[in-house]
Amino acid sequence: MRMAATFCNLNPGSGLKKLNECLLHQSYMTRYYLDSKRSSYFLCNGRKLLHSTYRRQLEVRKGHQSQWVYLVSKSDYSGTTNEEEKEDGVSRATLIWRAVKLPMYSVALVPLTVGSAAAYFQTGICSARRFFVLLASSVLVITWLNLSNDVYDFDTGADKNKKESVVNLVGIRTGTLVAAYSLLALGFVGLTWVSMEAGSIRSIMLLACSIICGYIYQSPPFRLSYQGLGEPLCFAAFGPFASTAFYLLQGSTRKMNHLPISGTILSASILVGITTTLILFCSHFHQVEGDKAVGKMSPLVRLGTRRGSKAVKVTVITLYVLAFALGLINALPFTSILLCAFTLPMGKVFVTYVEDNHKVSDKLDNQKIFMAKYYCVRFHALFGAALAAGLVVARMMGERYVPRLILF
Repeated sequence: MRMAATFCNLNPGSGLKKLNECLLHQSYMTRYYLDSKRSSYFLCNGRKLLHSTYRRQLEVRKGHQSQWVYLVSKSDYSGTTNEEEKEDGVSRATLIWRAVKLPMYSVALVPLTVGSAAAYFQTGICSARRFFVLLASSVLVITWLNLSNDVYDFDTGADKNKKESVVNLVGIRTGTLVAAYSLLALGFVGLTWVSMEAGSIRSIMLLACSIICGYIYQSPPFRLSYQGLGEPLCFAAFGPFASTAFYLLQGSTRKMNHLPISGTILSASILVGITTTLILFCSHFHQVEGDKAVGKMSPLVRLGTRRGSKAVKVTVITLYVLAFALGLINALPFTSILLCAFTLPMGKVFVTYVEDNHKVSDKLDNQKIFMAKYYCVRFHALFGAALAAGLVVARMMGERYVPRLILF
């Protein structure tokens, strides 16, 4: 009876309800366990992914830092940083072009061309083969002059801030000097060979004097350029010595090896010497402060840039007056004087450029006056071409040559 009463007191609805609650609780605990396990799994993977990503970013950052340190150390070693290049506004390619000084080799071409034209004017003889051998030999000698000058100016400290110096660019002082004198030896061999073929001892003596002028101009123990004597030496070397020697070599043969040195070649060589000396004078405008610091008393250091610009103007005027006077006394043919007169516009442009830019107050002004020597090179080449062309045209027009002022 008691069991029946107990059984009868049980509510079927409440039993099912309790059973359902029990099943729901068990299902919830199962899902909670699975969700917590899945969450911990994803959390672990997320942490691994985060650590690997951070590690890669750290490695990339370290790589960038090491690369930056390498570039900085490399720029410090070379002595030229990007900031300095931006500040100077001069690229390395431009510095190499300036170091080569290709336009400056007109100082080898013009004396040879004028001397050959003077020989043709007098004798009607001009050897193309000799011309190119002499040109190649002269280029080698001028290369020696440029390279050795860079070496000796490096030794004295005159080229300390000259970025286009060959020694500063390559960083090899002894090798540059050895290369310079090797080129001088090769050039002198070529000059000697032509002199022997022409049978002219006077020409090789004149060329030797020209080379000696170049040596005592820059080399120790003389270094006469530091005493302000560079311009007179340049005038003698490229004017009377070199131009006259090329005249003798082009006009001489073994049958006629005693060609007279007359007023025509002497007059032409003086004009060539003046224009060549102007190039050297103008190349010092942007180096006045550096030359003064090491005691290199060039004419521009003594005069200053303002009076130096006036000296350029006076020299160019004197050049044209002298050429006209030589034409009046018939030392030079009329055609040469006429063609030289056509170079007046270029001469005016050159003089005006120097007068407008001679004052150096900052790096921009220094870069502008740096170009003065290239304006002078153009003027020098154009005037020399006009002078030589006038001599050739005079011969072709049948102008009779009468020797005047024969020296020896």
